[in-house]
Amino acid sequence: MKSIVGGVNSPARAFLSVGGDPLFVSKAEGVWIWDADGNRYIDYIGSWGPLITGHAHPAVIAAVTDAARKGVSYGASTEIEILLAEKIRDMIPSIELLRMVNSGTEATMSALRLARGFTGRSKLIKFAGCYHGHGDSFLIKAGSGALTLGVPDSSGVTAGTAGDTLVAEYNNLESVGKLVAAHPGTVAAIIVEPVAGNMGTVPPVPGFLEGLRAIADEEGIVLIFDEVITGFRLSREGAQGLYRIKPDLTTLGKIVGGGLPVGAYGGRADIMRSIAPLGPVYQAGTLSGNPLAMAAGLATLNLIDNERTYSDLEKTRSALTEGLITEAREAGVAVTVNAVGSMFTVFFTDKPVTDHASALKSDTRMFSKFFRGMLDRGVLFPPSQFETTFVSTKHDSRSVGITLEAARDTFKECR
Repeated sequence: MKSIVGGVNSPARAFLSVGGDPLFVSKAEGVWIWDADGNRYIDYIGSWGPLITGHAHPAVIAAVTDAARKGVSYGASTEIEILLAEKIRDMIPSIELLRMVNSGTEATMSALRLARGFTGRSKLIKFAGCYHGHGDSFLIKAGSGALTLGVPDSSGVTAGTAGDTLVAEYNNLESVGKLVAAHPGTVAAIIVEPVAGNMGTVPPVPGFLEGLRAIADEEGIVLIFDEVITGFRLSREGAQGLYRIKPDLTTLGKIVGGGLPVGAYGGRADIMRSIAPLGPVYQAGTLSGNPLAMAAGLATLNLIDNERTYSDLEKTRSALTEGLITEAREAGVAVTVNAVGSMFTVFFTDKPVTDHASALKSDTRMFSKFFRGMLDRGVLFPPSQFETTFVSTKHDSRSVGITLEAARDTFKECR
């Protein structure tokens, strides 16, 4: 607390909504994570999503180690940047050209600037409860840490910037149509998490993503899928492959760097050619394409690039979520569990959760009791009702069994 603001370098780690002191980690391997006091936990945070192959996977560690021996950064291009870019293009066909950056936030900020430069328009449509990083344009009714802390509109965001951000309701096409009609010819982009992960896991209702694609096509708007969380997690093509919707631009992060700081954005070649040095939209980064991150990302994508990865992940997640529902029901605790692939959230409400407003009706005090009880029993869930829980390829029947045993006693305490 004396040297780091709030004792953490990201607010989501602060445990403010669940109480107690945040964990300080000493090491991790597979599904396990150890804190500085030597306590061991089954981890369902996975560094907030990147670690789809578990902690310290030998192939990822070997790739990073080999890259580090050759030097950690050059300020020049390397072959591995091309190899990772081609791997991404192979896995996500909608990405014809891409640019590597250093974080998901940088990817979304850059994609928005590109959409504005390409269209010559200024306004953005986002969705309440969706989080796209801490760029000024996105901190309007944001999710993730902003929602957890109860500060969805950040101080320091100017009125002019906020005025260019229009907020629609997730899973509500009518709200999007009204905004477009009220601002004719001025909307540059619609950005959406195709599966929301920052107000908890909230899947799209049938027709929602298809409707966004139709509106964007009709109005000449750039449709951006923020797949920082869902990219390579829900299928080899991400959410766009799962739902068979092709966006104009895609933003990536987390898994694409295998746990190291990284981001990327890409899409239609005609749009991407607007970026310097080919076009007038400027974007640069000293450490973009860092060889360590490229090595970790390529190793991770090679590990998961098969259909069995995703069927096994869903099988494990399904066993876990079905078990959690059963244990909650037997304990007399009302929960709604939303899940897609290896993502899920246990909402403490008996009502469906389909958008920001319904997510906010969850009993956050009950969630805090659940979080603390699971932590005391050696299971680490995200320290917020409004974050997504992740399953990795290292979670198995044993770790699921331990988790459900802990949940049985914890749910009884939550009554």
